[in-house]
Amino acid sequence: MSSGDAKPLRRILGIDPGLNTTGYGVIDFEGVKPRLIEAGVVRSKAKASIESRIDEIYTGVLEVIELHRPTIMALEQLFSHYDRPRTAILMGHARGVICLAAAKSGIEVAHFEPTKVKKVMTGNGRASKAQMQLAVKAHLHLSTVPEPADVADALAIAICGHHLGQGSMMEKLTSR
Repeated sequence: MSSGDAKPLRRILGIDPGLNTTGYGVIDFEGVKPRLIEAGVVRSKAKASIESRIDEIYTGVLEVIELHRPTIMALEQLFSHYDRPRTAILMGHARGVICLAAAKSGIEVAHFEPTKVKKVMTGNGRASKAQMQLAVKAHLHLSTVPEPADVADALAIAICGHHLGQGSMMEKLTSR
């Protein structure tokens, strides 16, 4: 195969947003083969003001973007239960600054519903955290399950971003 036939390398940053703990995972894809680059969490101080907490999230995500230069960000879509509207509002703050970090860095963001990510990874849209960790471990050929669960979720979101194509570009095509 000549170098002109090779598929370009895609680096996807998966993010599992949270106001206390935001999980992230950076994966390179050359064709269909994934390679884990880095995974971790961005934490905010639980007792700090909301302004301080979202600044910590923004700064942490921006540092990851600047260090790894992803080609696309895959971000978990906001999901909430009707009985917890406050949680949804707080999560919205976290997602907002994460999207801002991507926009300031010129990175396209693809949004994925948690049930869609679980379905892609396990075949079950209601998979448990443990099932998701095992699925990510298997998909990335890791020796142990990724921990904490926020990291496994972020890696699953990145994998989903790869398998479902160009994210929002795909959404634009399917909404026509």
